[in-house]
Amino acid sequence: VICACIDVGQESELEGLDERAKYSGAEKLYIIDVVDELCDEYIMPTVQADAVYENKYLLGTSFARPIIAKKLVEVARKEGAVAICHGATGKGNDQIRFELSIKALAPDIKIIAPWRDDKWKMDSRESEIEYCKAHGIHLPFSTDQSYSRDRNLWHISHEGLELEDPANEPQYEKPGFLEMGVSPIMAPDKPTYVTIHFEKGIPTAVDGVEMNGKELVTKLNELGGANGIGLADLVENRLVGMKSRGVYETPGGAILYKAHEVLETITLDKETARVKQYLSIKFADIVYNGQWFTPLREAMSAFVTETQKTVTGDVKLKLYKGNMINAGVTSPYTLYDEEVATFDEDNVYNQADSAGFINLFGLPIKVRAKLEQKRNAKKD
Repeated sequence: VICACIDVGQESELEGLDERAKYSGAEKLYIIDVVDELCDEYIMPTVQADAVYENKYLLGTSFARPIIAKKLVEVARKEGAVAICHGATGKGNDQIRFELSIKALAPDIKIIAPWRDDKWKMDSRESEIEYCKAHGIHLPFSTDQSYSRDRNLWHISHEGLELEDPANEPQYEKPGFLEMGVSPIMAPDKPTYVTIHFEKGIPTAVDGVEMNGKELVTKLNELGGANGIGLADLVENRLVGMKSRGVYETPGGAILYKAHEVLETITLDKETARVKQYLSIKFADIVYNGQWFTPLREAMSAFVTETQKTVTGDVKLKLYKGNMINAGVTSPYTLYDEEVATFDEDNVYNQADSAGFINLFGLPIKVRAKLEQKRNAKKD
């Protein structure tokens, strides 16, 4: 048995893995840092696509699974392994994300999922923990006091305990519940301003300081967390068919999505923006459903990349108690012409032209109404 842990920014969760691997009977442990690759090749393309699952979920767990699977395949090839084993449950989405990615990258490798195999009799978190204890592996949590959490550079999710009942309000002010920030109620009483610079849809600087992707997300996590930004309470539709309630913290990600959205309002033409908006829903579904390594995702990413050629500029946001308020946007590629948009007198727009446009645009409506009048007149 070869153990592999892929570091996507779990931080303290990586502690003690050497001992656990040894007690698991592993002859070797890989801990592979992929945070930069995750940020540059998975997170940023998803932000560029404006992909949000069911209007709230910023896909933090979803786009981390393909890169984990990719690295597992690389380790398997290096070690000559014939199978890859994962610990995802038989109820969740992660089993699908892992296995679709493995099938796409290594269709010859067998997949073992103990949660789904009667031989191990693991049908709950409790039984899994008891199995570990029976084999000398002591885990630093218990199911009656710990939420089921998934953390990486981008976010942390919370499921289980009182959150399983949608009637219960999330206890944002409870000590120890939130890990990346504070409740909006406990955020400062004065706003924080932040300016983000984008180059072709990719954020490259915060408040004038150039940063790589990892540094930038980390910085925005700090700013957003301190101001109660990025909390989402969602009952989502899992791919396996059931509904699941979770609370997500995505402080830096929420800021990036907002800033990118604002910048596109002045850099994309109407029809491109509309088509991109339609496709963003599908892009989110693809990521959520574990279909990252597919021709369709690659084709959609190519479309998104093309739309981002002019998405360059600066966005200033005001962060205040969970809110992100647009405080100004500029771009060298702006399509906003103040001389055209002004309510004052101008020399570039002939308002009389709109009469002919309205007559043509409204022709089907007018024809239908006239014919309806004639039919009603005959009835009378």
